[in-house]
Amino acid sequence: MGYVRSVNASSPDLAAADPGRIVLLTTSHRVAPGLLSWPAWQALRGADAVLCADGAHPQLPYLREAGIAVGEASPTAQELVDACAGGRTVVVVATGEGEPALTDGLARLAGSGRVAMPELELLPASYDLPGARLLDLVQVMDRIRAECPWSSRQTHQGLAKYGIEEAYELVEAIEAGDREELREELGDVLLQVVFHSRIAEEHPDAPFSVDDVAGGIVAKLVHRHPHVFGDEKAETPEDVKAHWLRTKAEEKRRTSVTEGVPLGQPGLALAAKLASRARAAGLDVPLPQGEGIGYQLLALAARAETQGVDPEAALRAAARAYRDAIREAEGVPPEAIPTAPDDHQDAEAHREPADGDAPGR
Repeated sequence: MGYVRSVNASSPDLAAADPGRIVLLTTSHRVAPGLLSWPAWQALRGADAVLCADGAHPQLPYLREAGIAVGEASPTAQELVDACAGGRTVVVVATGEGEPALTDGLARLAGSGRVAMPELELLPASYDLPGARLLDLVQVMDRIRAECPWSSRQTHQGLAKYGIEEAYELVEAIEAGDREELREELGDVLLQVVFHSRIAEEHPDAPFSVDDVAGGIVAKLVHRHPHVFGDEKAETPEDVKAHWLRTKAEEKRRTSVTEGVPLGQPGLALAAKLASRARAAGLDVPLPQGEGIGYQLLALAARAETQGVDPEAALRAAARAYRDAIREAEGVPPEAIPTAPDDHQDAEAHREPADGDAPGR
């Protein structure tokens, strides 16, 4: 603190004339150190003093390399006000916590009305880009994988059931119309992606990371949207479908339209998917005839797909109505979970793009 005290040599007249300026410089740990905004560099180069309470702050080596002297100090609010006396500018490079004790102290001094306060400026030196919090998730997952006794032992096979559960919970949140639940369930699905990607990094022969996963889907989306990222034109949804079918056919080079249809999905969804593939390919394939409820359900699923209805969503809507009827017969109040305004309408609106494949398939 000796440096701060030495600044106090200013005369009382000067201090009264110009109380100076305090700049609290904040940075994002999600942006590489040294990548600061131009106003931040201007403030640093024009300051009479630059202080930082954390001698290991990641920005300090880059500031010193740029010729900026940084004093390691943690002044109180009053000491900082005194240091600005006489029109001086002091830049405080904030630590990760944002210097709450210092800012609270400055607020108390300003509120007292007894102190000529310097001009106080909060200057963000680097900003988070959209998606920056995903970096936090990757870092947290790295640590959990290394230090958690349960997470460190998990495998792709052991986590597979959770991926299915989380996907169903996401669908339930969508159909219920619960925005808060939707946000949470999206996070749970995202966790599965990051968790599996972290496990994949440890494979001895064919490792890949979450960056490889993201890079792959980015390349796929760009390639399948030439009307957005290229020179092709698409004025209608039908034009987009045509682009989608053409580019996917070039990528996959499948020998059968049934390739890529996961057989492990629920039966109604599987039947509708196969019917969608056949319809999109212009194949007139009669439904197999047989005895039993299975063939009847197959015919219903194919009919639903033809009419643009998601049979799984339609059945879930009907099942929820049945659940409510059961609860009413039991004298149990209806559940407090909100339901979509019109489940049947939602089901009919759920026809998938192009040949029934989601964008990532």
